[in-house]
Amino acid sequence: MGLRQVGLRLLLAPLSSNVVIRTASCAVGIGLPVYSTFRAIEKKDEKEKERLLLYWAAYGSFSIVEVFADKILASVPLYYHVKFAILVWLQFPSNGGSKHVYKRYIRPFFLKHQAKIDRFLNILSKELTKFVSNHEDEIRFIENMAIRGATTANYIVNGLDQPDDSQANNRIEGSSPTATEEAGGLGTET
Repeated sequence: MGLRQVGLRLLLAPLSSNVVIRTASCAVGIGLPVYSTFRAIEKKDEKEKERLLLYWAAYGSFSIVEVFADKILASVPLYYHVKFAILVWLQFPSNGGSKHVYKRYIRPFFLKHQAKIDRFLNILSKELTKFVSNHEDEIRFIENMAIRGATTANYIVNGLDQPDDSQANNRIEGSSPTATEEAGGLGTET
């Protein structure tokens, strides 16, 4: 039995392959389009960028529906196989699946509800701005704790001794270099 036959059997075996088909769906639905998007951006290929924007709009819409209908959909036999087929259909340019979904469903929906959505997003933006300004101290504390945890993890991973408490306290108060600077430049670009 050849490798293709094994792969095809794994994808088509309904009960034993949910892990395989879900992994394949992730690779085809997210991994490949991410790489294709990278290539389109780097090549400055406007036609490919538009095709991928249509795909991401369709994929995002599909994902939103899936989140709300997950419990129902997961119990449908062969659901993940159908999802895989839909993702393949949406992605490839020869069949124009994403363009069809965009023109037929997504665009009309947003044109109809654009004013309401814009008002909602405006209100949400104002509320988030108020929340952040009202909880600035708590947000800074959480940020500093995350930096401190990342620094400690870096010391553990690299087998170094942990920083002494005076260094840690200075970081929390913001009077010394950032944890990433002190921890050897994690997150810095070269």
